[in-house]
This record gives sequence, C-alpha cells and structure tokens, in this order.
Amino acid sequence: MKFRPLHDRVVVRRIEQDIKTAGGIIIPDTAQEKPMEGEIVAVGSGTRSEDGKVTPLDVEAGQRILFGKWSGTEVKIDGEELLIMKESDLLGIIESGAKKKSKK
Repeated sequence: MKFRPLHDRVVVRRIEQDIKTAGGIIIPDTAQEKPMEGEIVAVGSGTRSEDGKVTPLDVEAGQRILFGKWSGTEVKIDGEELLIMKESDLLGIIESGAKKKSKK
C-alpha cells in the first residue's frame, strides 16, 4: 500500500468476527454489528509538541487493537475498505496469548 497517514493518525483494517453464536446460530449480515477489533496497517510519524519535537505513537503496524464502535473515517484504498483514525480513538492493544513468567 502506498499510503502513509499524517501526524497521530493510523490506518486500521477491520478483523471480521465469527458469524455464529456460541450456540451455533448463524447471524445474518443485516443483523451483524461492525467489528470493533482491527489490525494496524500503517501509522503516522507522531504528534508534534509546541516546541517542535515529534512524539512517536504507542502503536505500530501489525498490532491488533480495539477501537470505539463509531471511531474513524471509512476509506477505500487499493480496493480495500480501511479506517483512518486518530491514536486517541484506539481503546487498547490486544496482546498475544503468551504470558510472562513471574520471578519468585
């Protein structure tokens, strides 16, 4: 992709949720909510403070994140539907399943 967001913006690809409930009921497309989970595709350079210094973002490309239901602006880039949103619209980063061992 040849698109780089500016400043504190990120480009997010929605990650589709399962179309079945835990009980095995298939949810039709018209009843499904838009997923609130995504993957960071690209990040901007960061925010610029009043003294001109650039503060890098806390997220990077490839991370899985959660965002608000109505966050971002939907755009189509290279035929793919993506979201552009500010870093402040992100709710958190989803860590992989590996847990760190605690020292005793």
